[in-house]
Amino acid sequence: MIKVTAGADAPERCNQAFTVAAAALASGVPVSLWLTGESAWFALPGRAKEFSLPEAAPLEDLLDAVLAAGQVTLCTQCAARRGITVDDIIEGVRIAGAPTFVEEALGEGVQALVY
Repeated sequence: MIKVTAGADAPERCNQAFTVAAAALASGVPVSLWLTGESAWFALPGRAKEFSLPEAAPLEDLLDAVLAAGQVTLCTQCAARRGITVDDIIEGVRIAGAPTFVEEALGEGVQALVY
């Protein structure tokens, strides 16, 4: 379980979270990626493509990898604060809140990482 709180405001931390999520999936580890805070914007179509960080894998590719093989969740409150609705987000992203986060985090064998 990876919770990313950073977006364009902290590009290295943001990209690290997506990179770790994609690497975990490539290693066969199940991944649940939570978009919170400024990373909430990446639940919108085209936003990951706009992100750029030298010497880093494109965020759009990393997000696509997680969407293809893992779970991506947009924080309910973070979405609401930004005026993002379920009709706005990329197909495959779900919106869920703290109860779902806690339920996942307390699952057997779950390791939570926060970026």
